[in-house]
Amino acid sequence: MDADARRIRELERGFRRDGLPNLIVDLSATEDIFTRAVPFLAVVFMLEIVNALAVNASWASLLLALAGAVVLLGGFGLLNVLRGRRFLAIPQRFGIPELVVFVTLPALLPVVFGRQFRFGVTTVLVNVAILVLAYVVVGFGLIFIVRWVVVRLFALLGGSMIVLVRAVPLLLFFSLVSFFTTEIWQVFTTTGLATFWTAVGMFVLLGMGFLAVRLPGVVREVLAESHLGDVPLRRRERVNLALVALISESLQVGFVSGAVWLFYVLLGALLVSADVRDAWLLQPSTVVWDVAWFGERVQVTTALLRVATGVAGFAGLYYAVTILVDSAYRDQFVDTLTEELRDTFRRRAEYLGLLQRQGAAVAPVEPG
Repeated sequence: MDADARRIRELERGFRRDGLPNLIVDLSATEDIFTRAVPFLAVVFMLEIVNALAVNASWASLLLALAGAVVLLGGFGLLNVLRGRRFLAIPQRFGIPELVVFVTLPALLPVVFGRQFRFGVTTVLVNVAILVLAYVVVGFGLIFIVRWVVVRLFALLGGSMIVLVRAVPLLLFFSLVSFFTTEIWQVFTTTGLATFWTAVGMFVLLGMGFLAVRLPGVVREVLAESHLGDVPLRRRERVNLALVALISESLQVGFVSGAVWLFYVLLGALLVSADVRDAWLLQPSTVVWDVAWFGERVQVTTALLRVATGVAGFAGLYYAVTILVDSAYRDQFVDTLTEELRDTFRRRAEYLGLLQRQGAAVAPVEPG
């Protein structure tokens, strides 16, 4: 491998570390995305086999499991042979045949051996969802994006200091007033666990929706302030960049929500005594943590954790709306994100130059 090829591979690894794998020109779902997910998919595959066949501990169950394992192993082995590989070779290309085998074979076992048709359909749907998740996580570098953002979180928060100074005092005032009310404690503690987490999930989804509204504008502004050379970003590269921006803002919102949650857990433990809880709540609450504090009892209860979580969820939604409508935050966030990505785009220009020198086509060809 010559120096240019080694440098190209090094730059591609750097794009993955930056959470922008789609900057790689010849990124392939079959050779670069699903193949990297093979260890995870293999574990899921084997767990589904065990789950489908472990109906009881009888000899019939054992023989059924062995027969199913032979069928599955033979299916993948035959696929390897048809592709010109060794029978037990790890696939270097995870294409349509391999995907079909992954989705259908674990679903066929309970259908063929146990006539569990509903279980088989459920398995197919779950496997399709797993493949979509694997494509998003690996194909868009989700784990690397989170790592990249966490490393730069305080720089991004520093860039949004103005909106923090504006939003947090008002947020704390309204949340403080609502926190010390009987109705809030009763609403968040009398609902079932599933209903409670569904409501918190609604806060999260609404917040993500508000953040997603402004993503196209963020991407356009970042690209306008960046030096991309003669080759603009392709559509999937812009989507990857939008995902970086979304996760960056989501983790900022999560940081603010986490700080609010911790604040109210501490405040509630100090100020909401057992007598006050008994007067507010319609049912007893479990004490999670109890400690002596200067002759008094400081308690963290399940009710307090629920109320703090509900208030923090609302705080995160409020902060997401605030950064959506605050123009000063938008400008500062774009400037900070552009500065953090400046080196990535510089390396992209070098990468495309090396590919062109090797005769590769680098200009995006997309439908207008």
